Amino acid sequence: MSTLPDWARAYGQPLCSCRVRTTPSDFLVTEQLDIDFSGDGEHDWLCIEKTGANTIWVASQLATHARVPSRDVGYSGLKDRHAITRQWFSVRRPSGEGSDWGALDVEGVELLEHQRHQRKLKRGTHRGNAFRIALRGEEIASVQAQLDERLEVISEQGVPNYFGEQRFGRDGGNVALGQAVLAGRRVSRNKRSIGISALRSLEFNNELSERVARDTWNEFLAGDTANLDGTNSIFAVDAVDAELERRCRELDIHPTGTLPALESIDVKASRRPLRVRVRDLTWEFTDDALWLNFGLGSGSFATAVLRELALLQ
Repeated sequence: MSTLPDWARAYGQPLCSCRVRTTPSDFLVTEQLDIDFSGDGEHDWLCIEKTGANTIWVASQLATHARVPSRDVGYSGLKDRHAITRQWFSVRRPSGEGSDWGALDVEGVELLEHQRHQRKLKRGTHRGNAFRIALRGEEIASVQAQLDERLEVISEQGVPNYFGEQRFGRDGGNVALGQAVLAGRRVSRNKRSIGISALRSLEFNNELSERVARDTWNEFLAGDTANLDGTNSIFAVDAVDAELERRCRELDIHPTGTLPALESIDVKASRRPLRVRVRDLTWEFTDDALWLNFGLGSGSFATAVLRELALLQ
């Protein structure tokens, strides 16, 4: 059982109980990357479709195939394991020779596209992700009208930008890892990053939940910091005026919360939007399933949308 809080929901209690990821094909994620490939340079860029495999493992398989160190493989973001995901990787090969990507043979991995580019793919490069997700459950048909209504509201107003449970690990284990790092435990660089991210994400979710409970997650308060939608641009809100309120209603700007500093390990504070726009949201009902199609900006979680609809099993 999860030890994480049941953070406040913006639109009321879940309308039904649903199963998600019944099969990998019920959860399709496509990374959206805006890159003009140079056609030359030191790096192979590979669009990979993976099924039932996590990003770090796939990166290691690509490094093994190309006979390069793992540090020479880049990717923009971690993607769900229990899903079908399409994402880009880069592999540094200065000569442009020595790896026949057509011969790549890794279980659950299919090469969709191969490009040549001058730069390594860095974390956070993609602009967002597109999702196609099936929620399955016997209760769906009986609450179809209520689901329609709530989805309309979500399309217009967005959802609280919670970090998903996968950020925190099984039973919140990544939070315990982060606490151990702060206490001086020595771990690998990757585990350190996972633990510290979980700690900061937990604090952010708690702050956001308080704003949701007060129904101020989607409006500005004096002293807030605003984020320009779809960018990393932020600015202080000294006073709330009609123009700010209009831009907030139109989802052009969002209030932000804090990813806290951890001074003992020299981690600086940063800001994250309290709200995320749910782009191009469409849905359809089939027998015992609700199929959702939508897009989210980089760093936002599909579960933030799903939890506003259903209790996920």
